[in-house]
Amino acid sequence: MTNKDVVLAFWEAMQRNDFSKASEYFSDDYQCFWPQSGELIVGRDDFVALNTAYPANGLWTFSVYSCIAEGDRVVTDVGVTDGVVNDRVITFHTLKAGRITYQQEFWPDDMPAPEWRSNWVRRVGNGLNLSKHGSQSR
Repeated sequence: MTNKDVVLAFWEAMQRNDFSKASEYFSDDYQCFWPQSGELIVGRDDFVALNTAYPANGLWTFSVYSCIAEGDRVVTDVGVTDGVVNDRVITFHTLKAGRITYQQEFWPDDMPAPEWRSNWVRRVGNGLNLSKHGSQSR
């Protein structure tokens, strides 16, 4: 499997809400850093436990909008929803020997568009799938 294939397989396992299977794509020294909250997940067990315990409103659905790979780095842009929560996650994956060893994830919150920019932008909503507009995707 290429590094891109490994990351896509990880997201496919997440789509099935099979967090244990998703963690099988991790190296033994796996870490995930969330810069916005200053949190670090260390190891498969904590990844599985955190995702299993997360207070969701149903099963999670993951939509991979973009996946770009170069060498040992893969970047994904993914929509995440449980039917109530609608989020987007930008993840920088680092791989070694065919395993994800490090993820750095950004979970940007929606923000209102400032009115002063309205003369130069089109408001399209937060669900824009950029893969339809020339970005690389699966």
